[in-house]
Amino acid sequence: MKSLRARLLIFLLAAIVVAAGTQAFVAYRTVLNEADQIFDYHMQQMALSLRAGLPPSAAVGGLSDGEQNFEFVVQVWTAEGVLVFESAAQAALPQRAVLGFSNVRARGTTYRVYSLQARSLVIQVAQDMAARRHMAGTLALRTVGPIALAAPLLMLVVWWVVSRSLAPVARVRGQVAARQADDLSPVSESGLPEEVRPLVHELNLLFDRVRQAFEAQKHFVADAAHELRSPLAALKLQVQGLQRAPDEPTRELAVNRLAAGIERATRLVEQMLALARQEASAAAGTPPEAVELQEVARLALSDAIAAAQARRIDIGIASADAARVQGRPEALRTLLRNLLDNAVKYTPEGGRVDIRVARQASGAELVVEDSGPGLPAEERERVLDRFYRAGESQAPGSGLGLAIVKSIADQHGATLDIGRSESLGGLRVRLLFPSTV
Repeated sequence: MKSLRARLLIFLLAAIVVAAGTQAFVAYRTVLNEADQIFDYHMQQMALSLRAGLPPSAAVGGLSDGEQNFEFVVQVWTAEGVLVFESAAQAALPQRAVLGFSNVRARGTTYRVYSLQARSLVIQVAQDMAARRHMAGTLALRTVGPIALAAPLLMLVVWWVVSRSLAPVARVRGQVAARQADDLSPVSESGLPEEVRPLVHELNLLFDRVRQAFEAQKHFVADAAHELRSPLAALKLQVQGLQRAPDEPTRELAVNRLAAGIERATRLVEQMLALARQEASAAAGTPPEAVELQEVARLALSDAIAAAQARRIDIGIASADAARVQGRPEALRTLLRNLLDNAVKYTPEGGRVDIRVARQASGAELVVEDSGPGLPAEERERVLDRFYRAGESQAPGSGLGLAIVKSIADQHGATLDIGRSESLGGLRVRLLFPSTV
């Protein structure tokens, strides 16, 4: 059974039927036993009441044929075995019986007999067991009757309660089923039971992550369509220029320009893919983990050291405290690698780039500073925008490096600050990560 409603109804209704049947059976058997005890008690009391009212011995006669009742028989015997009273002459009960209670076969049925000796008389009170069972059964059925009536009513109540309780689930199902494919708005959580609300809440979180992923995809497609148009057009013109080159020097110049254009387009595509990966990772909701910033700095430095050595730039870790943050290691490595790439790209040959990792009371600090020309104060906010490149004449770039840094910093709840390096005179990028305690 895949339906929760059907499963609940079947199991609950089956439990009611079993419980009602068990209760009815137990009540029926209990009432029968109690009825037997009551009838036995009445027979005993009747015998005791007759004991005081009969003479010691005499033939007191019996009842006429029309007055005889074979369902309840009374006999009185003398000690010598003489029958002095019989309420039903054709009862065919034994002339002598065991004192106390016993069951005797007579007239094709079973009698419950109670015998009591009183002075010189023996009193026997007998009751037909068939009549007794009929009366006891009637009494037991009257006891079971309310249970038989209550069980269907209880089943109706259970059906109504289950249906009403699962109505919010059906409402949520209807809302989701009626949506268009591009409708990722949250599902209403009002009126939902506590057991269902967490499920709907997680569904809304999933909708939000999918929406972010769709938006990131749309942004990537739009950015790719917009930004790749110019580099590809430039590459086409450079190829045409190479084809029309009349001599070797012109051809060599065209080849160099084409190589530079290809390198710039490659860098642009790599940066765009990196930004798309970071946005997709954030939308996927990958859980963070504990990351050592000094280890991230070491790995990012190994990625950037080759480019720095090619330009004779002194790059290294000036200081590194033991600082731990909650985040994604690969994303933080990409963040620091982009900062180092920018610093190496804009720092003149023979310059210096320093990395600092510090632990503070408010969190962990990561600083990258260089001896380059820095940035004017009015451009320090704009460089965080996508495809904005400051100082384009100094070095080629895609304008996505710091945008990727800003995206990863926002994902980790870090504060990003761009300013002037007091020690090296160039640009200083400072990130303050929240404390993990």
